[in-house]
Amino acid sequence: MASMVSRALIVAPQTTQDPLAHLPRSVIVEYKKRQVIYNQDRPSAGLYVIINGMVKLCRLAADGREVVMEIFRAGDYFGESALLGLPQHAEQAAAMEETVVMMWSAAQIEDILANQPKLAVALWHVLVQRMLDLGRRIESFSRDDVPHRLARSLIHLSERLGTPDGDGSIQMSAFTHELLSQYVGTSREIVSHYMNYFRKQGYLRYSRKGISLYSEAFKVWLREESNVAVLR
Repeated sequence: MASMVSRALIVAPQTTQDPLAHLPRSVIVEYKKRQVIYNQDRPSAGLYVIINGMVKLCRLAADGREVVMEIFRAGDYFGESALLGLPQHAEQAAAMEETVVMMWSAAQIEDILANQPKLAVALWHVLVQRMLDLGRRIESFSRDDVPHRLARSLIHLSERLGTPDGDGSIQMSAFTHELLSQYVGTSREIVSHYMNYFRKQGYLRYSRKGISLYSEAFKVWLREESNVAVLR
């Protein structure tokens, strides 16, 4: 069971477009690694913000396979489907590590919106950005083969979740090949094959401690591959 914590926590919003700038403090909930936050049996009841930790949002495909829609880190919001009245029967959010979140029920958000119209604008910015990111992923699925989808996904994850290092690489968590396969839409074996290929080419390094990604080299490779495809 997740533990409910009543202590107050100060989280400084970065801009007025951050929804947290317009939200009051709320109940804090702690989740253990791999613990489900909500799923089809216990749907999302409101909006969550991650105070500490990491969360993966998944949907179940028609054949029962798990598809990773996005990975969220501290400062990110999720669970907005409860606010939009969207079907949640196939959506699941789970903690990828020890995670602390703050949560507002859908009813609380509605009450806050009545007095804080700027919150609606801030939430709209979050949703629009996610729609743009999802559009790029869908475009990649329709256009790219697996190695290109994997490369674009690694770049996207590094930009959202990574930390720049002094050698020009971006450091990320040690995402498993199984998780990456669920994000890219292929098998773990195929992801392992191309991760090994990318490592031999010098585009990344990986171990159980994390992934070091040279995103600029990856982007050059993608551009060169695109030019070759045009010439064909």
